[in-house]
Amino acid sequence: MTTPFELGDELGPLNITHLANSAVGLKAIVVVDNVACGPAIGGTRMAPDVSLEECARLARAMSYKNAAAGLAHGGAKSVIVADPSMKLEQKETLIRAFACAIKDLCSYIPGPDMGTNEMCMGWVHDEIGRSVGLPREIGGIPLDEIGATGFGVAVAAEVAEEFCSVKLEGARVAIQGFGAVGLHAARQLAARGAVLVAAADSRNTITNKSGIDVDALIETKMRQGRLSAYPGVEVLDSDAIVRVDCDIWIPAARPDVLTARNADSVKAKLILQGANIPATAAAEEILHGRGILSVPDFIANAGGVICASVEFHGGSEAAALAEIDDKIRRNTREVLERAQCNNEQPRMSATTLARDRIRNAMNLRRWS
Repeated sequence: MTTPFELGDELGPLNITHLANSAVGLKAIVVVDNVACGPAIGGTRMAPDVSLEECARLARAMSYKNAAAGLAHGGAKSVIVADPSMKLEQKETLIRAFACAIKDLCSYIPGPDMGTNEMCMGWVHDEIGRSVGLPREIGGIPLDEIGATGFGVAVAAEVAEEFCSVKLEGARVAIQGFGAVGLHAARQLAARGAVLVAAADSRNTITNKSGIDVDALIETKMRQGRLSAYPGVEVLDSDAIVRVDCDIWIPAARPDVLTARNADSVKAKLILQGANIPATAAAEEILHGRGILSVPDFIANAGGVICASVEFHGGSEAAALAEIDDKIRRNTREVLERAQCNNEQPRMSATTLARDRIRNAMNLRRWS
């Protein structure tokens, strides 16, 4: 069933599709936000508490992200209401059912997101021949394996240090969400001289003011499944990551982790938004008022979708990394220069940039 989105604007959403298959327990939503720039690319998120609102907001973020990056793709998102830790056989059945349900939704190209990965996209591709973020064995560029999004976050950091008092050499970094984005961002920033002092997963925050060995922490997580197993760290509750004394803070988890209730607790000078929609509008206003530079999600974390687009159009891994570096470096600089010149939040500058590019694309096409 496809229905219009009553809370939309002149950019979209184009449509919202609710999917259900009681035989396998599938319940999902696809929001195609805008296709003026081309067929929409957007991840497939799996979590037990995803909603239409979250899906629609993420789809709009993808429209902005793809337009800001100058990709020939619009924005979309899909969510599957399920526990991603289910047995692999059950997950495959669910993903394949989802793929069959979106077969005729040709304006949407799914990719990996929270709760899904390259293997899942391989199943989707096997069913309908249309997905990105594929396993290397079937011609894909495995963006999580190469750390495409984390690499882009580090590139954004290189530009951002020119616009704030933080220098990457010796900068203390705290990361919320030590998954595919967070761990690669940590590794890339460490290679640039930064020091990881705190990391959090859904269970705990771990911190050590003297620094945490990133590769050893990744090995601990992969081997034992939890950050708190890493030796020589102070273990706190998961929400404590917001209050850690650091120079750079990276949200790389779920939406709206920064709100009006906790934005005053942030001690960092620079925020690099590795997750999609990690901060509410009220939180961003508070951070800006405190002089904290926050690089918006659809600018800083566009590495994954840039990589996906290169893959979709037949490019190589080397080409993808070069595109990520070029596009994120250029867009971050343009957004931060605009924000500085206009004395406004970087998100406002980024949104203006993206919306202008989408409108220009709409003017080039028959829109009905």
